[in-house]
Amino acid sequence: MPGKWTPDSWRGLQIRQQPDYPDAAALEVVLDRIRRQPPLVFAGEARRLRSALAGVAEGRAFLLQGGDCAESFAEFSADNIRDTFRVLMQMAVVMTFAAACPIIKVGRLAGQFAKPRSAPTEVQDGVELPSYRGDIVNGMEFTAEARAADPSRLLQGYHQSSATLNLLRAVAHGGYADLRRVHGWNLDFVSRTAQGERYAGFADRITEALSFMEACGITGESVPAVREVDFYTSHEALLLGFEEAMTRVDSTTGDWYDTSAHMLWIGDRTRQEDDAHVEFMRGVSNPIGIKAGPTIAPDELLRLIDILDPAVEPGRLTVIVRMGADKVGERLPPLVRAVRQEGRKVVWSCDPMHGNTVKSANGYKTRMFDRILSEVRQFFDVHIAEGTYAGGVHFEMTGQDVTECLGGAQDITERSLADRYHTHCDPRLNASQALELAFLIADSLKEQRANGQPPIAAEAS
Repeated sequence: MPGKWTPDSWRGLQIRQQPDYPDAAALEVVLDRIRRQPPLVFAGEARRLRSALAGVAEGRAFLLQGGDCAESFAEFSADNIRDTFRVLMQMAVVMTFAAACPIIKVGRLAGQFAKPRSAPTEVQDGVELPSYRGDIVNGMEFTAEARAADPSRLLQGYHQSSATLNLLRAVAHGGYADLRRVHGWNLDFVSRTAQGERYAGFADRITEALSFMEACGITGESVPAVREVDFYTSHEALLLGFEEAMTRVDSTTGDWYDTSAHMLWIGDRTRQEDDAHVEFMRGVSNPIGIKAGPTIAPDELLRLIDILDPAVEPGRLTVIVRMGADKVGERLPPLVRAVRQEGRKVVWSCDPMHGNTVKSANGYKTRMFDRILSEVRQFFDVHIAEGTYAGGVHFEMTGQDVTECLGGAQDITERSLADRYHTHCDPRLNASQALELAFLIADSLKEQRANGQPPIAAEAS
């Protein structure tokens, strides 16, 4: 990597997973318009998240990062955003109350439009067209017109992200996140399940605790954390032209921030240390993540950490492990040991979705919920065995009553996949499955702390 960094120093390096825009001049016109748009997030907010993630790296909190696989233009609505937010709030409440642990809430929202693909083209009935790369690039319909990369979609993605952030800020700070509404977060279709009933039991206990606190004079008016939350956004920094256009100098520090999201990550397909994505991400001051799949070697991960976090700053870097349930027990320990031996401070987070994708007998891309739970359990087991801290989970979910992942308390079968299979890309957990995952994480956090992890937090107490 060259020593000097600028927002465009990635240009000229090898770059992967980029769409081929037929009209390069039209693309530059759109990117210039985006450069002149207001930031979507502010540098101070990104610094606040980085500080919170430093607490995770030191074992004092836990990262909950979830949301859509790929946001859609067609399904954009206030109801869908609100429902995703309240499922994440349910999960956070379960984990906070059961494990007595602060939860840092980060959504895959307000910018998670673009998706890497395993092949640049696909063939149907003998016709070959560009692959669908997310609504910010092209359309799902299998026609030459829809599959052509359209730069005007970048501007539409910016405006939808802005509207999404406006709503998220309103629900996070406008009373909807008040803990006294904890019962109201239970979606109708979830409340009829075993997980919904278990959540209702937690909500009853929380309501009792709040009544006691109010009797002692601790209310939402005196303690804002009772009635509002910090909620952050994130997405994969895939389309570097867009990310460069959203990168601005912070007037208070002189540092560069990518103002398209609070947190950004590099995907498992674009983490090559000499390529454009790593070069771009090393220069922005946002907290960033690296997706680490089963092919990553310990020395490769250490070199990436050296490039992306040379100053060893807790909260700067999150390693998002996506191995698959059949590989995580074998492939994760060498990575954890190597990072620990080098004295690096990273957040370890588990992505139990991407390594567990299969095709069903009736042709649907799906995920087995049991394998998702298994990868999370093994992730915690590895950290307990290694004496390190399992600090987060990163997953794809929706607040809609979808049938995309097999299993769970609802017992979704291959036959029922077609009932409500709505994803534009990869299968997502529905609210009931997400809540079931939250209970598993809460139990695992309690077990982790019972085993003396994190040692730093134990010493501090």
